[in-house]
Amino acid sequence: QVQLVESGGGLVQAGGSLRLSCVASGRPFSTRTMGWFRQALGKEREFVARIPWFGANILYADSVKGRFTISRDNAKNTLYLQMNDLKPVDTAVYYCAEGGRTASRLPREYDYWGQGTQVTVSS
Repeated sequence: QVQLVESGGGLVQAGGSLRLSCVASGRPFSTRTMGWFRQALGKEREFVARIPWFGANILYADSVKGRFTISRDNAKNTLYLQMNDLKPVDTAVYYCAEGGRTASRLPREYDYWGQGTQVTVSS
């Protein structure tokens, strides 16, 4: 059984930074594409970033490009999201997700999801 557990969320002022982590267990992490999504209150879940198993060909949503950095440590089965220059519009529950090798921007391409971690950015 795959389990994904996020941490690192919290309350931060605009312009601040947070680093989210997601620890995976239950199956080999190193061969899977990992992604971050977010869902603001009353809105649909949206793509933030994804990183393939080999670490290259990383994709970002336009709204976070240049501010967020996704990375992974396969030896630790851990996915990260470094978020800098945070804005109030970044307020959402952030989810990590695990998918197959071709998983990209769509939630339906991911098989497993964490429970989410709340990020709140105050103005």
